[in-house]
Amino acid sequence: MSEMGTAFDLVRELADGLPESAVVTEPAKTEQYSRDQARFCPVGEPVAVVRAGSTADVAHTLTVASRYRVPVVPQGAHTGLSGAANAVDGCIVLSVRSMDRILEINEEDQVAVVEPGILNVELSRAVAERGLFYPPDPGSWEISSIGGNVATNAGGMCCVKYGVTGDFVRGLEVVLADGTVIDTGRRTAKGVAGLDLTSLIVGSEGTLGVVTKVTLGLKPAPAPSRTMAATFPDARAGLAAVTAIMASGVSPSLMEFLDAAAVGAVNAYSKMGFEDGCALILAQSDGTDAVGDVVRMGRIARDFGAVDVAEAADDEESALLLEARRKLLPALEALGGIFTDDVAVPRSRMVEFLDGMVAIGEQHDVQVICAGHAGDGNVHPTVVFERGDDAAEARARLAFSDIMRLGLRLGGTITGEHGVGLLKAAELREELPERSLELQRRIKQLFDPLGIMNPGKMLS
Repeated sequence: MSEMGTAFDLVRELADGLPESAVVTEPAKTEQYSRDQARFCPVGEPVAVVRAGSTADVAHTLTVASRYRVPVVPQGAHTGLSGAANAVDGCIVLSVRSMDRILEINEEDQVAVVEPGILNVELSRAVAERGLFYPPDPGSWEISSIGGNVATNAGGMCCVKYGVTGDFVRGLEVVLADGTVIDTGRRTAKGVAGLDLTSLIVGSEGTLGVVTKVTLGLKPAPAPSRTMAATFPDARAGLAAVTAIMASGVSPSLMEFLDAAAVGAVNAYSKMGFEDGCALILAQSDGTDAVGDVVRMGRIARDFGAVDVAEAADDEESALLLEARRKLLPALEALGGIFTDDVAVPRSRMVEFLDGMVAIGEQHDVQVICAGHAGDGNVHPTVVFERGDDAAEARARLAFSDIMRLGLRLGGTITGEHGVGLLKAAELREELPERSLELQRRIKQLFDPLGIMNPGKMLS
């Protein structure tokens, strides 16, 4: 807090320009907004939570915060896995979860305009009713917000064919640190006028401003999809099959991988009945020859030693298979404490990455379970340890960092979709050259000269 006022003055000035009950200060209530799902990142105590209902609410909050030089932590559904939405001491948590309207769905232009608090699943279902398709589908699609997806440039299972959130963001309304409202991008399918500020803000994790409106490109609803499940005697064979399928010319709309331990965890959690002791590939095609694509993928899987290849009999069975993949995170959480990595490597290096990951688990005496979006090389090794065992947690943290460094050595990245937040800030400095880091810090300073936007996260 600056010398310009006390916490009492700050809260009073916030409340003066906001609807009744928009400002929350009771610790029992503010604690509910203090963190995302990254359970092992530091968490501070906010001085207040603002539950914004409009762009004007956001602008007022940032204007006051800037005057008092108080940090602001933007927050959506707080389902992230990197600590990017965690409160810092003395901050204002600025929640946009209540800004959840779909403002427009235009079938001719194939665009949707939404507020940041709308859940991914709500948007996806709304556009599907109009014969349209919003492809980005993170595993948390039923609980994560579009604003959070934009903040982390989230991906999901359909990314292998359609791309990540940023590939569908055409324009943004953003409130800057001083309360100024700007519009970036455009509504048109093409547009190259000026620097691409939209892409700069996508993935910036609330460090440059607060997104209050998103214009998204949509696709026509795809043809009915067909889904294949293939089991393998070991993970190496499964990943080798993934690489071969992706190089074959087939364009799957989904290509997921679970090692044997991940399959076992899902079986234990949801009684899915997959074959224990085997790795699993889930593949899907929504192309014009979906049946033929599935046959071709199944043939390649058998060539690489698949124990069994089965095609879902109908849409209901297909949805059940995909639901098993979406339930992986809670299934892993049931095993103990976890650190979920988010490494992406070239597909040609996935088997090598798997071998190195196993060696890291053995070195640190922890269990490492691997699953993820193998079709684009983005896998999620999860380090499991016994809750309450400080020594085991320390070993798990070391393994977590070593897995990221292994990915970097193989030409990959520390995060394909979860973001940096607090969890990976140190490793970001290993991935990016110092000149690049310095340039990004200078850009951050232009947007946020007082350094109040989500401090301590990512670059700051």
